[in-house]
Amino acid sequence: MAQVQAKAAKSRFIGGFGVQVLIAMVIGLGLGLLARSLGPAEGQAGHGLAEALRLVGSIFVQLLRTLVPPLVFTAIVASIANLRELQNAARLVWRTLAWFAITALIAVAIGITLGLVLRPGDHAVVDLATAHAPRTTGSWLDFLTGLVPSNILGLQASTKIVEGAATTTTSFNVLQILVLALVAGIAAIKVGPAAEGFLAFNASALAVVRKVLWWVIRLTPIGTIGLLGNAVAQYGWTTLSQLGAFTAAIYIGLALVLLVVYPAILALNGLNPLRFFQGAWPAIQLGFVSRSSVGTLPVTESVTETRLGVPRAYAAFAVPLGATTKMDGCAAIYPAVAAIFIAQFYHLPLSVTDYGLIVFVSVLGSAATAGLTGAVVMLTLTLSTLGLPLEGVGLLLAIDPILDMGRTAVNVAGQALVPTIVAKREGILDEAIYNAPPREVGLDESEVVAA
Repeated sequence: MAQVQAKAAKSRFIGGFGVQVLIAMVIGLGLGLLARSLGPAEGQAGHGLAEALRLVGSIFVQLLRTLVPPLVFTAIVASIANLRELQNAARLVWRTLAWFAITALIAVAIGITLGLVLRPGDHAVVDLATAHAPRTTGSWLDFLTGLVPSNILGLQASTKIVEGAATTTTSFNVLQILVLALVAGIAAIKVGPAAEGFLAFNASALAVVRKVLWWVIRLTPIGTIGLLGNAVAQYGWTTLSQLGAFTAAIYIGLALVLLVVYPAILALNGLNPLRFFQGAWPAIQLGFVSRSSVGTLPVTESVTETRLGVPRAYAAFAVPLGATTKMDGCAAIYPAVAAIFIAQFYHLPLSVTDYGLIVFVSVLGSAATAGLTGAVVMLTLTLSTLGLPLEGVGLLLAIDPILDMGRTAVNVAGQALVPTIVAKREGILDEAIYNAPPREVGLDESEVVAA
């Protein structure tokens, strides 16, 4: 009886998880507006509140990102060991990549169409003085260099010099961690019985990481307040009027992909679109507020396995790969519309060949920038391929955080969609889980820890 009551109490907490996040978004919006009205700049009355919101949001995302390296490594090693049970492992990989390309092709076609129809560059009133080239740019060589790990931990360092002071920060390269995990997993299989201890330790480490992940997920409402509040406090909505047509084009494109293209693909493959969104919603919601596909990766992987019915052995490989290279929002719609915007703003004509290059870069370019992060990097790769001025990127930076919310939500949805579609077509999707009655928004501890 006590166990039943405890379970019911847990369910009540989890059942209110989605409501908690929605309330947190309202609180974050209110605090952000308050900080902005008081003045968020240093020395102004709202600076302390804005700084507190920024700190809370950044700590939450940092906690999620910290879990990504051990989660990706241990989950992929475990998945490689489990892939021995799947006879069509190689076909799964190729079909996953093919669906990445198919959905990216559809998304970029929508982006180009909207750019030509809405002509956002002709309606912009942004100051040309804001144009400047970004510090980080994309290159076609990034894919090759990104594949080769620079160290055993997949870490990379960058140094910035501001007012004569040098600051060095370290970050991890998910693509390199994925390669390291694939090599370690395959080696463990080849070694045979001698590697059983390693695989057992890896399984235990994965269970521990998932438990810690659950603790962090419970902080989502608090993190949401900081993330959304900081975005409103720092950027507000005033700059949207200067780039209204561009913003509209981006969000219309994102809505078409998320609410029309994805449901159509699901329906054509015999899957209920509503069930997909009910299952994937915790990850999509977190992606929107965190603006980080990598930070959302642990939740995306969890819902793909436990709510959408994708086998763990396949999901543990496909979802991290998708978080690295599958970005319909950042790598397809956004660079297509943005490139056309910049061409129109500078009155530079684009030929049929140029539009073909936009398609080519959007379908394959996310792999070329997989070792880096951010839609700006993908945009610079597109602009440099087309020969358009990189300074045009500076025109769009003021509203980038507002756009990034929608872009990341679509990215995360696509990263859950493709493994689901491939698993369905290969006959390995657990449709009993996929078609299970709707449950409350949020995640149960058992879904995260025991996934």
